[in-house]
Amino acid sequence: MKLFLPLLFCFFTLFNSCSAANVTYDRRSLIIDGQRKLLISAAIHYPRSVPGMWPGLVQTAKEGGVDVIESYVFWNGHELSPGKYNFEGRYDLVKFVKIVQQAGMYMILRIGPFVAAEWNFGGVPVWLHYVPGSVFRSDNEPFKYYMQKFMTFIVNLMKQEKLFASQGGPIIIAQVENEYGFYEQYYGEGAKRYVTWAAKMAVSQNIGVPWIMCQQDDAPDPVINTCNSFYCDQFKPNSPNKPKIWTENWPGWFKTFGARDPHRPPEDIAFSVARFFQKGGSVQNYYMYHGGTNFGRTSGGPFITTSYDYEAPIDEYGLPRLPKWGHLKELHRAIKLSEHALLKSEPTNLSLGPSLEADVYDDGSGACAAFLANMDDKTDKNAVFRNVSYHLPAWSVSILPDCKNVVFNTAKISSQASVVEMVPEELQPSVALPSKDLKALKWDIFVENAGIWGAADFTKNGFLDHINTTKDTTDYLWYTTSIIVGENEEFLKKGSHPVLLIESKGHALHAFVNQELQGSASGNGSHSPFKFENPISLKAGKNEIALLSMTVGLQNAGGLYEWVGAGLTSVKIEGLNNGTIDLSMSSWTYKIGLQGEHLGLYKPEILASVNWVSTSEPPKNQPLTWYKVVVDPPSGDEPVGLDMIHMGKGLAWLNGEEIGRYWPIKSSKHLECVQECDYRGKFFPDKCLTGCGEPTQRWYHVPRSWFKPSGNILVIFEEKGGDPTTIRFSKRKTSGLCSHIAEDYPMVDQESISKDGNGNDKTRPTVHLKCPKNTWISNVKFASYGNPTGRCGLYSMGDCHDPNSTFVVEKVCLGKNECAIELTEKNFDKSLCPGTTKKLAIEAVCS
Repeated sequence: MKLFLPLLFCFFTLFNSCSAANVTYDRRSLIIDGQRKLLISAAIHYPRSVPGMWPGLVQTAKEGGVDVIESYVFWNGHELSPGKYNFEGRYDLVKFVKIVQQAGMYMILRIGPFVAAEWNFGGVPVWLHYVPGSVFRSDNEPFKYYMQKFMTFIVNLMKQEKLFASQGGPIIIAQVENEYGFYEQYYGEGAKRYVTWAAKMAVSQNIGVPWIMCQQDDAPDPVINTCNSFYCDQFKPNSPNKPKIWTENWPGWFKTFGARDPHRPPEDIAFSVARFFQKGGSVQNYYMYHGGTNFGRTSGGPFITTSYDYEAPIDEYGLPRLPKWGHLKELHRAIKLSEHALLKSEPTNLSLGPSLEADVYDDGSGACAAFLANMDDKTDKNAVFRNVSYHLPAWSVSILPDCKNVVFNTAKISSQASVVEMVPEELQPSVALPSKDLKALKWDIFVENAGIWGAADFTKNGFLDHINTTKDTTDYLWYTTSIIVGENEEFLKKGSHPVLLIESKGHALHAFVNQELQGSASGNGSHSPFKFENPISLKAGKNEIALLSMTVGLQNAGGLYEWVGAGLTSVKIEGLNNGTIDLSMSSWTYKIGLQGEHLGLYKPEILASVNWVSTSEPPKNQPLTWYKVVVDPPSGDEPVGLDMIHMGKGLAWLNGEEIGRYWPIKSSKHLECVQECDYRGKFFPDKCLTGCGEPTQRWYHVPRSWFKPSGNILVIFEEKGGDPTTIRFSKRKTSGLCSHIAEDYPMVDQESISKDGNGNDKTRPTVHLKCPKNTWISNVKFASYGNPTGRCGLYSMGDCHDPNSTFVVEKVCLGKNECAIELTEKNFDKSLCPGTTKKLAIEAVCS
């Protein structure tokens, strides 16, 4: 048996250490061990989740019809200082790749090492900016030296673990550089030399699998240039000998603090993917398939939220986003049903009418697949193909794996939707405490000084750049000065207030006068300075002005992006007897970071040695305050978020792990938001926005693996004031399911295809409902067969309704974890509303 098990493992995996795979390519596709492949890939960034989540994320992607997992390699997370490497915890790259391998999946490793990715400093270590003479991403010797050194280190690490396909591992593609074509213009004549050098350096690594450069039209052979966009069907590689690869299909978009919430409908994503394969595509990667979380200070931008959910098919917490995940799963199966014909024949393009076309793959020996597309973004149309009429909704593609039967249409969603809620749970005092008071939490408080703590770092006339001063060791930099106010100032007699005027390049600031917070201001992520203008309280005599400047993630992309600065540029006070005084060139004292950071207040091993003040009633609306509380984990096993809706801005940790920046800043209620997304027509990030007047991010993911059975130390640093008694854990639960399908919906997930009276293949539309593990359908809130309207949570009966609808659904589904209801005469009254296409809408409760 001991000899048999390894052989069994070899037999059941796509690839493994038992045998090396030969990966090549031609104009049509990748070729792995002599077999052509159409590949669906899913981006999952290992540092944006935790090792405890990795197997589940990979498995959920596999169940969604994915063949390949893709990830960047995050240089600044791995090389903390020159030659000092980190591959532990969230940065255990080898462990992540091996989990992909154990799942029997391939891997695309985008080494870069520049990543952009809304990641701090684009993934390049900040220390490299301060290497003399260094200019990022250019024909620059210091940069090229460190880039090659790191890439070689990663390649050798993968080789050592035998993780390239050429060694029997899962990695079938590697990437060098990233989206450089967008910014080449900023680097002059040296840009072309840099691209050529990067490609040659990569190929010289001899990894035995192809290299790619995304968004790089001049990628030199044999490196493959690839496409990043919302649509890549019209993309053509720069050589007729290279396959058509889509490295980034964006199924959503990232969020920035203070902005609205972007959405991309699943119908449009499916349309873009179907069009890509219709037009000869071979590898398509979702960026992101699971976005995850920018833990700690890893988000870039600036102003990118801690959540990197991206409205991806798997949400930030690891749950499938339905119906997006399910709709794409059905699409993937339809593409796989067509794979043989697509790879064995050349397409024939046919015009079926205005905005209508077909691409037919027919090898002449029986293998035939067709894609019928309606590119009109407003009007549904009928198209005649091979003497059969097909209904094509606007902005949709129908897939016919046999050139006869539609098994999938991108605009027709038949998979279930889910109702997901964040269910609050009070913080519970830990049972590990010696004298547990069941009624109240015990809080410990530490208050920062507003301004210089300890010895000043230095004093200088005028302003130094924030980033050059902190070198990103902290978000925080204190600028302090003082002014003398004479007793004869008019504002003192009148009871009025002078006005403090500040301009800053980034990214936010809090202004204190004599230890009192006077106000806050922030930018919006652009390079333009933002302004602070606020009345301030001054007294006769000496007044201390302390300005806390903050970064909210460093620039992550753009030409010469590493030179974009931050921090104060101008400080003035108006309303004095002598008019406006300019303090910009005054003597300013600098202090890097916070005292609490210096003391390590968030580190469990340090906490006991710090002078905390204990209380059962923590202060509210108090700036510069650290809060510590010891709690039990939330009940159950659902994913957890920290609800910070009534806090101001700051940082949070659990048991020393960095939850990240919190900032429940609201978007403007005066902006335009939509009630419902229209999938028709080309997508762009501002097309479908919601959340006007609401916090951009309310909940902050706390991985379950970070909790101990008891004695969990939650530490919060609040910058400007909030109410810590309102902090809650919230559990992410799927509480309900919905489905809304019509009789004419193709059902690609049918295991068997029935025959109609003429012997033609015909699928039966079926509603599938499935609750999360260990929950059951406990109630049917709505069911109507006929012409119901609305969307999940807002269904309404139409004037055509089978009164037995609820009974039929309850009979099949109540008390079950999953169920299926076919739209057949046995279940429903088909004689209703003759001549119309009937629908079935269901909303059910899981508990």
